[in-house]
Amino acid sequence: MNLNQTAIILIGFQNDYFLKDGALHEALESSTAAGQALNNTVNLLNRLKESPVLLINTPIVFTADYSEITQPVGILKTIKEIEAFKQGTTGCETVDEIRAFSDRVVTVPGKRGLNAFSNTSLNELLQSHHITDVVFAGAVTSICIDTTARTALDKGYSVTILRDCTTGRSSFEQEFYCEEIFPLYAEVINSSQLN
Repeated sequence: MNLNQTAIILIGFQNDYFLKDGALHEALESSTAAGQALNNTVNLLNRLKESPVLLINTPIVFTADYSEITQPVGILKTIKEIEAFKQGTTGCETVDEIRAFSDRVVTVPGKRGLNAFSNTSLNELLQSHHITDVVFAGAVTSICIDTTARTALDKGYSVTILRDCTTGRSSFEQEFYCEEIFPLYAEVINSSQLN
């Protein structure tokens, strides 16, 4: 992997997931596992901040009336019902630990669903930097990580998932995706192996 052509894509590192009083905090496998994924990601960013790697944050933010959720089903229905990731709220903000890298991390706005490529300029940003390899960290493993990573593959990128920088809704889900699903289309590694 050539770091000059690599992007780390951060998904879901927002208060509604990672703060104890976040609207969807209980949806993650455990606060310990989620906290460890966040800590591992921060360590990775510290290690890579002087490298040529493109660091990208793709937060999900909805308008006040959630009008963009035209088919509220599953997790999107829950998000609308509990008013998670609503524009202008603390819950939709990127966690402080990631915001500390704001001078180095490019934020791509516009994510309104499960896929960070949909309704955003993510692909254009990757192309403008001649990126060939994308590496994923964040939440939730089985939803936004999987959806965005599969789209990246379809768009021709080599895909890597960071096992220790992602978190799922349960430990079973996390393990299942990292062992059985992701290896079908991506490389699965720990962040310490990324160099």
